[in-house]
Amino acid sequence: MAIDTTNSGSAAPARKGSTLTWWILGALVLGIIVGAIVNATVADTTAVVDGLTIVTTVFLRLIKMIIGPLVFATLAVGIAKMGDLGTVGRIGLKAMTWFLGASLVSLTLGLVLVNLFQPGVDTGLVLPDAGAQSGIAVSGLTLKDFVTHLVPTSIADAMARNEILQIVVFSVFFGVACAGVGDKAKVMVDALEGLSYVMLKVTMLVMWFAPFAVFAAVAATISKSGLDVLAVYGKFMGQFYLGIVLLWGLLFLAAFAILRRRAVGLFRAVREPTLLAFATASSEAAYPKTLAQLEKFGCSNRVASFVLPLGYSFNLDGSMMYCTFAVVFIAQVYGIDLTLGQEITMLLVLMVTSKGMAGVPRASLVVIAATLAQFDIPEAGLLLLLGVDHFLDMARSATNVIGNTVATAVVSKWEGQLRAEGEANPDLIDAVGPAEPAPGPLR
Repeated sequence: MAIDTTNSGSAAPARKGSTLTWWILGALVLGIIVGAIVNATVADTTAVVDGLTIVTTVFLRLIKMIIGPLVFATLAVGIAKMGDLGTVGRIGLKAMTWFLGASLVSLTLGLVLVNLFQPGVDTGLVLPDAGAQSGIAVSGLTLKDFVTHLVPTSIADAMARNEILQIVVFSVFFGVACAGVGDKAKVMVDALEGLSYVMLKVTMLVMWFAPFAVFAAVAATISKSGLDVLAVYGKFMGQFYLGIVLLWGLLFLAAFAILRRRAVGLFRAVREPTLLAFATASSEAAYPKTLAQLEKFGCSNRVASFVLPLGYSFNLDGSMMYCTFAVVFIAQVYGIDLTLGQEITMLLVLMVTSKGMAGVPRASLVVIAATLAQFDIPEAGLLLLLGVDHFLDMARSATNVIGNTVATAVVSKWEGQLRAEGEANPDLIDAVGPAEPAPGPLR
């Protein structure tokens, strides 16, 4: 996408993004209130929950219909304009280096905190029978499965199933091929660039449906589980959320170390997609808005359209921290003492298996179930978490967005592709609306 450094216009329209943020917050609070009332007054909440779930499902399906075309169009155009495979490899290497470092920090933090807090000791919970089935499909990820899963048998099939990693692989080949063809592919690249702007505009239209989806998602969850479940698991959830806050602090410090003062602007820029991911418990729902906000912040389209979808496959910081936290919690509940060697082994296993999370429903629980089996911890322990998993998933999803945001901005900076404050892409602004102005005069 062509970059223009002209001024971005007046600040008045910028409030549109803030208005949507307030609507989402209001919907979140209203959902909690309505859900609590329904849970307290309706004997059988099944019909209410099913009705509310329809609204959330429609919204998430609207988001999913955007992701495939958007990832393909933006990534293929970005790579075509890079011009050579060496640049793609260099950016990919920098991104994967960051992802591995962030993964190690996230997993280690979860492991340290769960051993420090001991949330599974003396919980007073009624333990399910060790032989009970959790209902979570356990699937071990082998190297063969992972490698073969990378390559789509058909791009249409990958698009239909929203397999982001497979779409990334095809887009890389397609973009490199366009770069190799040169001027003969100009019409194709221009068409895909137009498609990317159209899909971003569709995203902004769909986003106005977000408050209704947030209200429905939260109200349905509270209606079904009630607020009592939060009291029962208050200690565990409070300690996990504290861990999430600490992880956010570490991510901010890492961003500040590289981006300096602009780290504050980065976190401000993505507060709306982060809130959306939190309220819907889906980082995927926030993907299109996150991409748009990163570009408006100043990240190169070439880098953002490559690193962000890659991060959704390899850089799920919140989910990874939860994996170590949850596995050791279940072991503590059953009175199973894990040695330091076993916990280190678990961390290394999760470093590998967590990279297969993308595209797997309830991915964290699937990975946890597989890890429990490897260390002879009763899989039935997962039943203890299912009642509050949605509330935990809210924090995980928001953290995944923050982690991928920081990764994209850092790689843009390393590549010298982070525009200065005040520089804007007018085409992008026309498509998705202006960002909130940065503090101080525009340059």
